[in-house]
Amino acid sequence: MVDSTIGHGGHSFLFGKSLGSEAVLIGLDVDENCLREAKSRLNGLACKVILLRSNFSQITPRLEELGIGRVDFILADLGVCSAQLTDVQMGLSFQTNMPLDMRFDKSLKTTAADIVNKADEKSLADLIYRLGQDRASRRIARFVAEYRRNQPITSTAQLAAIVCKATAQPAKNRKSKIHPATRTFQALRIAVNGEMENLEKLLDSAPNVLKGTGKIAVISYHSLEDGLVKNNFKQNQKKGLYRIITKKPIVPGRREIADNPRARSAKLRIAEKIAG
Repeated sequence: MVDSTIGHGGHSFLFGKSLGSEAVLIGLDVDENCLREAKSRLNGLACKVILLRSNFSQITPRLEELGIGRVDFILADLGVCSAQLTDVQMGLSFQTNMPLDMRFDKSLKTTAADIVNKADEKSLADLIYRLGQDRASRRIARFVAEYRRNQPITSTAQLAAIVCKATAQPAKNRKSKIHPATRTFQALRIAVNGEMENLEKLLDSAPNVLKGTGKIAVISYHSLEDGLVKNNFKQNQKKGLYRIITKKPIVPGRREIADNPRARSAKLRIAEKIAG
């Protein structure tokens, strides 16, 4: 199996406990800290564990390098690891003031601060609307452009305050449960890490990587990701490549959401490769 977003190895540990010594569990992640945590957690499993620093868009060449042609299972949990949200070096959160970075892979050249300070107002508004689905994108971009004329935007606290001002919503004592900067931060994170493009490459690679009756399972957290997964599965089913197992996505129940509020928007879709 390939856990294409291994994070700290939580999912892989659960799967790995049921795998014997003949099985191979391959974990991919671009974050070196996650790979170190996963290595520690998965140590002691009976199956062979191979951890690689790689984006899941490169699943095909990574498997070829290992001499593995096809796999039985691909898992992709598209959520951000909780530890990454609190990591100051990541710059993902507005809950704590951090440098405005957002790169999971530090070899990437462009940071969120680069986009916020260098993109023209229209491009920034389009980005926030397209990837963050925020109807206030034009106003947010205008406020950002006005602010950066006097000084650069370098921290998450700066950007969050600008968005709150643009939307006339305070960070605290607001009516909505969603922080006003959530969608802007989502849009920038997706853009910085090329998340939609990489997901599309993974989904396109999967039919060639899976064995007959092999399965792919994807957990998404916003409608852009879920729409991409849903459409890909449907197209591959029409082509006779997949059988969709989840006619509707599996979502968390009230109890799970109470235990883990970050799971509230999670949607799991599963498809099976048709043998042949």
